[in-house]
Amino acid sequence: MARTKIAYIGGGSTRAPAVVRGLIDKAAAFAGSEVTLIDVDPGHLATIEKLARRMAAAAGADIRFNATRDRRAGLEDADIVLSSFRPGGFEARLQDETIPLRHGVIGQETQGPGGFFMALRAIEALKPMLAEMDEVCPDALLLNYTNPVNIVADAVSRYTDRKVISLCEGPIIFPIEVAEAAGLDPAGLDVRMIGVNHGSWSVRHLHDGTDMIAKVREAWEARRGDNSLSPQHRRLLHMTAAMGAIPSQYFKYYYFREEIVAELKAAPTTRAEDIMATNPDNWAHYKEQAEAETPRLDPARSRGGMDLLEIAVDVMDAVTNDRPEIWPVNVPNNGAIEGLPDDLVIEAHGLVDRHGAQPLASGPIPSQVRGLVMMLAEYQRLAADAAWTGGRTEAIQALTANPLVMQLPVAEAIWEDMVAAQGDLLPARMVG
Repeated sequence: MARTKIAYIGGGSTRAPAVVRGLIDKAAAFAGSEVTLIDVDPGHLATIEKLARRMAAAAGADIRFNATRDRRAGLEDADIVLSSFRPGGFEARLQDETIPLRHGVIGQETQGPGGFFMALRAIEALKPMLAEMDEVCPDALLLNYTNPVNIVADAVSRYTDRKVISLCEGPIIFPIEVAEAAGLDPAGLDVRMIGVNHGSWSVRHLHDGTDMIAKVREAWEARRGDNSLSPQHRRLLHMTAAMGAIPSQYFKYYYFREEIVAELKAAPTTRAEDIMATNPDNWAHYKEQAEAETPRLDPARSRGGMDLLEIAVDVMDAVTNDRPEIWPVNVPNNGAIEGLPDDLVIEAHGLVDRHGAQPLASGPIPSQVRGLVMMLAEYQRLAADAAWTGGRTEAIQALTANPLVMQLPVAEAIWEDMVAAQGDLLPARMVG
């Protein structure tokens, strides 16, 4: 197996233990490798480093973990750089969610105005890191988990020479959610989804070898009056049955916009506040286990239940060990999806090996849902351009193009409020 140097930007986050566990579970594939955890929080970084070393020792894994706050030093000679960080922290996410809602718009941290501002913050923070990579690890592959993953990858792939693959478990998780809502065994799924990140639809949807859409429609007709059906499952069944394809669950924000705005306004807390409320217990658990002889991570006390970012480990294995595998990836289209620009970062299944990721030819997006996906693709392009080179004018244009906004006065009002709240985290050329 290949000895690999992995630099993990965000290695002191609550999600880091999932990556550590994933690497240790595949220790044979990464034997002799070095993982450098890089983060700005010294306390959290020290906890994850100690936990990682204890976990590796307990498992007998031949993987060396170390940590540093010096990003440039941590990046030196890296073969793979995994980026998963949240610029501005959950405090900024709270603003992303709540400020647009004051204007009647769903903030949403990847799809709505919240996602746009996160893209501005993330890409601005990534620029100096990319410059350092050019100097100290010019051939490294960037695996990006920093949200919004499609806008980040679109900017990096078009404005630099860096090879980048953005990753998201969505195309794996969304069909499972629909199957569970319909009372179907997820083990029988054979689904392929295409589009852009958090904006994809199935173009193959089989269950036990037969058409899954017919089964979902039958389930929807049987359960549409069932008051025990959760809003999430109700919307997934409704969208799948009506559109004839399995959706990213994020399409609920478009197809059920008004009722979700009402729900968000009525909710006592936001998603950011919910996460911030659980973070102290996450860290208490990690610190406890870092002192244990044999650490045992409890999914109930771990960020995301320990299932997040594991696809990154599988992709790293496929790349470093030249193990050709098919995974959902976010990479430049290169003709894979008909009707979208070749250089636009799309989401589709791709062949992953030592050459990186090549998206598989996928045909066109289904006509009944193509229009909205095309709008999301155009917004993605405008947002990436604004984040890399634009000023206030380009930012307003991108924000107005977002399908959850689409009103110029509202876009301008959200912009002014967000700049007032986050100006120090945004590109100076936009707010000066």
